[in-house]
Amino acid sequence: MRCASLPGLAVQRLMAEGYGFGAEGDWKTAVLVRIANVMGAGLPGGASLMEDYTYDMTPGRELILGAHMLEVAPSLTTATPTLEIHPLGIGGREDPVRLVFTADPGPAVVVALSDMRDRFRLTANVVQNVAPRAALPNLPVGRAVWEPQPDFHTSAAAWLTAGAAHHTVMSTAVGIEAFRDFAEMAQVELLTIDETTTLPEFQRQVRWNQAYYRLAQGL
Repeated sequence: MRCASLPGLAVQRLMAEGYGFGAEGDWKTAVLVRIANVMGAGLPGGASLMEDYTYDMTPGRELILGAHMLEVAPSLTTATPTLEIHPLGIGGREDPVRLVFTADPGPAVVVALSDMRDRFRLTANVVQNVAPRAALPNLPVGRAVWEPQPDFHTSAAAWLTAGAAHHTVMSTAVGIEAFRDFAEMAQVELLTIDETTTLPEFQRQVRWNQAYYRLAQGL
């Protein structure tokens, strides 16, 4: 499912039931939400559209705050979300209803799917969801707060090096191994950012992959 404007509550409930959704017509993320939901079927946790919303740049304690307007799936939490109505400054519609919650602390993977023209690329960052350091009264939506591996600066630089998208999928049901298996089966490129990642090595992998895929396709 892809749509530029849907009521938040409807999208949240559909993703929690396993449907794919990509905001602003993003069909690649819609596909990836569905894939992640199928991977995690029957397991604790969930999968949802996500986006870096803002950053806590406290030196040495950097965090990423993820959200996306109203469309984050409540399958990311075991707590009971609150059902709230708040104004939305765009769209010219009535104040939308949404489920408000924060994703449970614990391990997660944030993944983006990019069209490289000669192939599709998955860029995956292994992260740790954490509790917010303060209340978030001015962000009444579904959201997640996480520490990226191996650290904020390496993660951000590697993500940009990969040309990864700003729309992502967060999975708390499966780890990076499931995405490695999927990439192998679907013959999709996978770049992983985890606790072992260094920027020079990551940059070399991007260059090697470019050469490999061009040779494999006879380009």
